[in-house]
Amino acid sequence: MSKKKPTILVVNDDGITAPGIKVLLEVMQEIGEVIVVAPDSPQSGMGHAITIGRPLRLDKIDLYAGVEMYKCSGTPVDCVKLAVNKIFKGKKPDLCVSGINHGLNYSINVLYSGTMSAAVEGAIEDIPSIGFSLDDFSHHADFSHTRSYVKTIAQQVLLNGLPKNTLLNVNFPNASKEIQGIKVCRQANAKWFEEFDERLDPYNREYFWMTGNFLLQDRGEDTDVYALANGFVSIVPTQFDMTAHHAIPELNSWSFDGK
Repeated sequence: MSKKKPTILVVNDDGITAPGIKVLLEVMQEIGEVIVVAPDSPQSGMGHAITIGRPLRLDKIDLYAGVEMYKCSGTPVDCVKLAVNKIFKGKKPDLCVSGINHGLNYSINVLYSGTMSAAVEGAIEDIPSIGFSLDDFSHHADFSHTRSYVKTIAQQVLLNGLPKNTLLNVNFPNASKEIQGIKVCRQANAKWFEEFDERLDPYNREYFWMTGNFLLQDRGEDTDVYALANGFVSIVPTQFDMTAHHAIPELNSWSFDGK
């Protein structure tokens, strides 16, 4: 008797027509039975936002032959919630994969990322989950060098599982770099320092356009930033428990009695 194929939920934040999600679903079709639920328009930078003040719409579409696909009017996290509750009807998929994002999600960027938040929501639902991102913001980005790694990483997660409340954040170097292998590493201490360019619209009203520079404050050779800069695929095990456990003893030494 043949072994049943795993069910795989594919989501993203760049929208259901993004080239990155097409690559991801094609690779996942080599592994299991795929269902795609993705935003009907780009939702980059949405983080873990959910829709609570307006109706959500979920429409089945025929975008690629032989693929069960749904477009959602909400956020990437909404897509996962609706998939689990309305499409899988509580019978959770074996794997949730998000991406492949056009642009990196490393260092502190994971807090803003819709790609990673969709994967985090999968992990919250106790589904083994992975977020995939590529160092190329172009709509015409070359994803060809990611395919074998995406497949291998997904297969390993299906085979071995993940620690409870843990997901994987996977980032790929640009196609211009020869991949040197995979590094399991930590999130770098790095962030964007924003500036806001002041401009005037045609009606002479002021508006702002966010710009900024990426500042690396971490010279460790065990970080995602270092791995990517040196041609490696970075894998960061990520958790959604944001408790600063190391700070609990210090806070317990404080006096909270108001005296």
